[in-house]
Amino acid sequence: MLKSRCFVAVLFGSVAFGLALPASAAPYEAVSAEQLRWKKTAQRVTIMRDKWGIPHVFGKSDADAVFGLMFAQAEDDFNRVERNYINAMGRLAEVEGEAEIWRDLRMKMYITPDDMKAKYAASPAWLKKLMNAFADGLNFYLHTHPEVKPKLITHFEPWMALSFSEGSIGGDIEEIDLDDLKQFYGKVPKVASVAFEAEPRGSNGFAIAPKLTKAGHALLLINPHTSFYFRPEVHVASEEGLNAYGAVTWGQFFIYQGFNERAGWMHTSGGGDVIDEYLETVTERDGKVFYKYGNGERAMRAVPITLTYKTAGGMASKTVTAYFSHHGPIVRGENGKWVAIKLMEEPLKALVQSYSRTKAKSYKAFYKSMELRTNSSNNTVYADGDGNIAYFHGNFHPKRDASFDWKHPVDGSNPATEWKGLHDIKDTITLFNPATGWIQNTNNWPFRSAGASSPREQDYPKYMWSLPENARGLHALRVLENAKDFTLDSLIAAAYDSHLTAFDPLVASLAAAYDALPADDPLKASLAPQVAALRAWDKRYALTSVPTSLAVYWGQDMVAKSTAAAKAKEVPVHNYIRDSLTPQERLQSLVRATAKLEADFGTWQTPWGEINRFQRASGDVSQVYDDARPSLPVPFTSAVWGSLASFGMSAPQKTRRIYGDRGNSFVAVVEFGPKVRAKSILAGGNNADPASPHFQDQADMYSRGQFKDVLFYKAEIEKQLVRKYHPGD
Repeated sequence: MLKSRCFVAVLFGSVAFGLALPASAAPYEAVSAEQLRWKKTAQRVTIMRDKWGIPHVFGKSDADAVFGLMFAQAEDDFNRVERNYINAMGRLAEVEGEAEIWRDLRMKMYITPDDMKAKYAASPAWLKKLMNAFADGLNFYLHTHPEVKPKLITHFEPWMALSFSEGSIGGDIEEIDLDDLKQFYGKVPKVASVAFEAEPRGSNGFAIAPKLTKAGHALLLINPHTSFYFRPEVHVASEEGLNAYGAVTWGQFFIYQGFNERAGWMHTSGGGDVIDEYLETVTERDGKVFYKYGNGERAMRAVPITLTYKTAGGMASKTVTAYFSHHGPIVRGENGKWVAIKLMEEPLKALVQSYSRTKAKSYKAFYKSMELRTNSSNNTVYADGDGNIAYFHGNFHPKRDASFDWKHPVDGSNPATEWKGLHDIKDTITLFNPATGWIQNTNNWPFRSAGASSPREQDYPKYMWSLPENARGLHALRVLENAKDFTLDSLIAAAYDSHLTAFDPLVASLAAAYDALPADDPLKASLAPQVAALRAWDKRYALTSVPTSLAVYWGQDMVAKSTAAAKAKEVPVHNYIRDSLTPQERLQSLVRATAKLEADFGTWQTPWGEINRFQRASGDVSQVYDDARPSLPVPFTSAVWGSLASFGMSAPQKTRRIYGDRGNSFVAVVEFGPKVRAKSILAGGNNADPASPHFQDQADMYSRGQFKDVLFYKAEIEKQLVRKYHPGD
């Protein structure tokens, strides 16, 4: 927890720095020593800002580079940096109010300052240096920018890096339902919500072997589908072998998705089934809770957790007694039993793996980092300068008895349901230089990841994969199966191919339903123009396309009406609307889609570019969209329709138009020749300040799928240099 502090000012030359001094510290000497350390470190760091505002951070040591990277991130969006750590430490309600206490409870079941401090103390010396530099870089930023007022964290500490050590947009912990926690611990009845499938989290990763490229070099597509502005574009290098470029999750000191001069890595979510629920049979005696295990019973661990929250009158708090079995925290009740959840808890090893892979210059070195087995929520697509391409479907795979159904809660009293260590990487679903010469993953199953060279489903336990094929996977097969002579530009073209594969079977089913209508059915006449438009459509998005607008609104209506039924059947809703809707349900959805388009735009014959728009109104985490404000047309659609380039809206739609806020964010293509060549694009821009020239200087290019050249070498950066400085200058 933060210590009480008093304020002093220390003068270095002509620059005044404000410092929050621990009350127990010596008044002047301790402050002076800390400030001197920061100032000396800053002089060993150079930040070069190019024409796009991207920070190229060069440090003498890795720790120096981390110091500069954190300073640069804070310059671009301190709000998101701080918020990620407020959330990671379970303190969001202290800023947002009581509504967030259940989110905080979820975090505090796993993250406690004392535990993180102990793990920091046990860290190897090299990692401690990086964590110290992480905190120093952020604290130096705050003290050189007194106009920046943190919402909560006025002083960062090294151990905090361990609270947020894996860069996924939705970590494992988010699988714990907040409404379930509120119902179980708050004794608040769960309110049934309107069922609707959220905009999917996902990504695309392609790796192309040298034999399929024009220059004979391996290529990599890095295409995460995240919420916009979740990660900026950065470059960080040192004289100790660090030289990584790519996307960093705000507040972390490692490149999450990117490349160095010899290798590149792309993460796609949705690997194996790595989170399990256990049904605990509980009894209460003498004020204590026990649960059945084997032929006996064990005592539940009861942990009081204080949840502090902001109110109109100041801060308040409540204490919740959280329960833990040896499987993990209790997160809900089910049919009279308590449900414990078990997931990976390895923040120290995860941070080591996250950082070490950025310095891996060969497949052997990268594989060694993967052997730490702590990248629990992701698959990895890999390519390198030796011409290798590879794929890892997941990374953390607990060994389990395959006779149990791990997709549902298992009996916690049965010792046979225990995890039995982790699978070695060699025993998991992997690929290395497949004969087909290409690899793809689109958050789908791995059994078509390399066409005819794909892994075989029957060779692995079912819990090693969790997601089925999807429309993007089918699309990826089409653009990769017969392609050759790839270049960076043709790989971009493949990644933005406009076919919407989900509508191939949907339109065919609609046409059949329409053809089967009796001649005197009123729908025969009223839907004739719409069905004709969809029949003639080439299933490709375009700004001028009317059928794209009609198809998307029709698809959205089918999804909205079918999500609850699909959930009950435990099938993806898009599989359900493809396979299970009646002809009449398909036709009625088209009726409603037509009516909505007419109500919102005056006619159902509205071009897609009039509807689908990019708008960045502010630097806030939660954007507010306005049809009256300027926006840009975007041709690509939500990933759910098979669009490889994804642009979807996850915020509640309160406007006529669709404003994308999730999908293509940072996208890059990389060629690993004697020298690395790469191109990239970022949603909006690299800086969150609307007054910055880099707030949305990439927005127009982004909306058109046009990429910029990546500046990786110093000579290239110098040619397009805007500013060169030491942190604090």
